[in-house]
Amino acid sequence: MTQLDPNPVMDFLLTRRSKPAKALTLPAPDADTLQQLLTAATRVPDHGRMEPWRFVVLEGAALERLSALVRERGAATGVEPEKIEKSALSWARAPMIVAVISSPKPSDKIPQVEQLLSSGAVCLSLVNAALATGWGASWITGWAAFDRLFVENGLGLEPQEQIAGFVHLGSCDLTAPERARPDVAALTTRVRA
Repeated sequence: MTQLDPNPVMDFLLTRRSKPAKALTLPAPDADTLQQLLTAATRVPDHGRMEPWRFVVLEGAALERLSALVRERGAATGVEPEKIEKSALSWARAPMIVAVISSPKPSDKIPQVEQLLSSGAVCLSLVNAALATGWGASWITGWAAFDRLFVENGLGLEPQEQIAGFVHLGSCDLTAPERARPDVAALTTRVRA
């Protein structure tokens, strides 16, 4: 077997760590940078070229409005007060949040689950693109993503749409501590016959 030179892309993937959302600060990516990050994020498997996702970019007053809506919806649905406050603070202090919306298209050939998985791939690709270019990024979803009134009233989702993820973006000098990683060998089964 030939030994390959170290690959910086593989080095990045093997050592990548999301930045804690609470450590993200301004500035957030500007419009041109965000366009580049979102373009990179859409370079994912998309069987049938359905483009079953879209983005809602949230910043400034929109984050304050959604923080208030989190408090309102949390109280109305019986979410524990500590969870409500943690979520509301996360919305209020975020420099920018990109809501990745799973927006499946009707198809006889492409199952909805494949379209949803493509949306999840967009979330990870957005996080990785941001981290690879020096931005702080964290994919956080949380209970509000599953509250229909929150996503329809707060974000304008259509009935067939759902949140794939909320990707928090901003600046961050903090190096996240390493955590235990999966034992890949224990999770892998090889079938040869």
